[in-house]
Amino acid sequence: MSQPFDARADLADSPDIGARVRPRDAATLILTRTRAGQAEVLMGRRAPGHVFMASKWVFPGGRVERGDYTAPFATDLSPDELALLEREMPERRARALALAAVRETHEETGVIVGRPAPARSLAGPWRNFLSTGHQADLAALRYIARAITPPGRPRRFDARFFLADADTMDLPARTDHGDELERVAWIALDDLKDLALPAITRFVVGEVRERLTGRDPGRPFIRQLYGQHKIDRL
Repeated sequence: MSQPFDARADLADSPDIGARVRPRDAATLILTRTRAGQAEVLMGRRAPGHVFMASKWVFPGGRVERGDYTAPFATDLSPDELALLEREMPERRARALALAAVRETHEETGVIVGRPAPARSLAGPWRNFLSTGHQADLAALRYIARAITPPGRPRRFDARFFLADADTMDLPARTDHGDELERVAWIALDDLKDLALPAITRFVVGEVRERLTGRDPGRPFIRQLYGQHKIDRL
């Protein structure tokens, strides 16, 4: 079963400072693989100087950029996944979220979730990804969760979480890190209990476990209403 969301720990991750910030669209990609019979996930540790979730281990991801609406892709989201997202938003926005998840994963870890394509020179946030000779492989992504950062936090995101099986992809063995992450590593799911994880990340890890065992409990939507955390299953 998925573990309960820890609202008290969530407040400790990023205290309410009374900020008036509207949530921005963001996307996260959870890559899994199996090694020596153990499920592993790709994660990075945020640098200690950040005002948002400093020194925490997180999945790669970030906010949607304008270029995510027009970036080329090798494969589209599956009809089923696109239909799930279209319950919440227009198709164009849904695809931009998936593309943002792929782009941010490359920026933060060096991993390319894509298929070979002629290298392209393009200004903007997709320049580095497309220069590798790949385009995004969106067909590999499954939509598994949504969370909105509560009011009052210094950063707020309306984040969608995607899951993908790295064992089905031709991924480079090397991982890297950018300015936001000071370390990137594949970590066994059973070892995550000993790491400093944000409350939302720990909750989503439970959702990943469910899906890796073949269960689909529905997509949780975590948000705060009238000062209380609320979780609905979509």
